[in-house]
Amino acid sequence: MPLFLHKFLPHKGELGLWKIEETEDFFLNKLNLTEQELDQVNQIKGRGRLEWLSSRWLLHTMSGRETRGVCLKDEYGKPYLKDSNFQISISHSWGIAAIMAAPYTIGLDIQKYVPKITRIAHKFMREEEEASTEPSTRIEHLHIYWGAKEALYKAYGRKKLDFQKHIFIEPFSFDLAKGTCKGLIHKNDYQKKFDILYEKIEDYYLVYGLEEMEAV
Repeated sequence: MPLFLHKFLPHKGELGLWKIEETEDFFLNKLNLTEQELDQVNQIKGRGRLEWLSSRWLLHTMSGRETRGVCLKDEYGKPYLKDSNFQISISHSWGIAAIMAAPYTIGLDIQKYVPKITRIAHKFMREEEEASTEPSTRIEHLHIYWGAKEALYKAYGRKKLDFQKHIFIEPFSFDLAKGTCKGLIHKNDYQKKFDILYEKIEDYYLVYGLEEMEAV
């Protein structure tokens, strides 16, 4: 299936979603992967291989380039585009691949609605964040908090970031369709603020963070 969402973000950013209906061979025949990329995908088992391949094809499709940009990982495992000043963020969830690219710090997460998220809420929610949820929409609200923290974790890109101690989401009123909030990463001497946007697409919650515009 072709790209089913492609939007342009502030300051040359882009975001896209792909609903995966193709086989591995479809993507392998189109991507012409480098040895380094083949080493990456050959270490992945099961559904993760197809998600990996589809995300690389989505990245190329969004770029509009004739020659595909090589996607590698840095020393921390964060994906990057070789010979490009654009940062990228990748997410997958149950048949959906998501990509964001921009010439500034970004992070992206997509999650299928899963009621059992309540079981792990105590691991990522701060007291003031939890206080902002309402019983009737708590599960949906938790998905946004989780997605926002996942997105900022990816934006940071260096691992060893605690979702409660280092990632702060300013408490916000939840909207079932779409909305915005603010986020902050603060660890030691690293501090960066983000504008966070979220929306519901079918049974998925898409959440992404953009480095605060005045800081770009």
